[in-house]
Amino acid sequence: MDRPMLELRDVSKQIDKRPIVQPISLTVPPGEVLALCGGNGAGKSTILRMIVGITQPTAGTIQVNGYERKKNRKAYADSIGYMPDDFLFGQSLSAKETLLFYAKLRRIPPSKALQTLERVGLQQVQHKSATSYSKGMRQRLLFAQALLADPALLVLDEPTNGLDPFWMEAFVQFMKELKASGQTVIFSTHQLEVAEEVADRVLFLNEGEVLRSGYTREYKEEYGTAGLNAAFADLFKQKSGRT
Repeated sequence: MDRPMLELRDVSKQIDKRPIVQPISLTVPPGEVLALCGGNGAGKSTILRMIVGITQPTAGTIQVNGYERKKNRKAYADSIGYMPDDFLFGQSLSAKETLLFYAKLRRIPPSKALQTLERVGLQQVQHKSATSYSKGMRQRLLFAQALLADPALLVLDEPTNGLDPFWMEAFVQFMKELKASGQTVIFSTHQLEVAEEVADRVLFLNEGEVLRSGYTREYKEEYGTAGLNAAFADLFKQKSGRT
């Protein structure tokens, strides 16, 4: 049996003794696409930042591709491609220079960086400063740098924020292609339609607590065509105690 691509064991996070993420155990096998869904403050970004090593868990352990960050920091980092929700790009760098910088860090040929820029539709504006980009264009550049090294695990934080309808559909197609190629992905989103279309499994969070984890097909079987939207409404109605 293949080892999990991602495994969280009783991982939690507190800040000033306030729980941000309740203890969570999670296993993601190779080739699975997992969506984290929930409202603002649900803990989605914190979980992703703990996975990539930006913030450390208060308790518990995380393995990526069989590695623990404390025991094999380089192999752990090399296994991950991370797209943050937003990022302040260097003011003097063009999009091309930005991606070439990341390519050098990841020991990727410059030609691969240019191909990736083209893949996300930024080749025509590659010489413009990344700081002049719209939110949607910055998202595409961030997505490009996450893809660069063909990582074992893609970690995407709200990847569709700011995308126009054309690029929203393009992102969905990217995800379907990655999924078909066996790429493992964990991403957060407020957009349940995207999660329903591309995720194998969906985990609903509220105030750092896992309300439910299930396969997308299970939600569809239970809620019909209303799918994840109905599941979301039902879960949060139950949580609030409303009938």
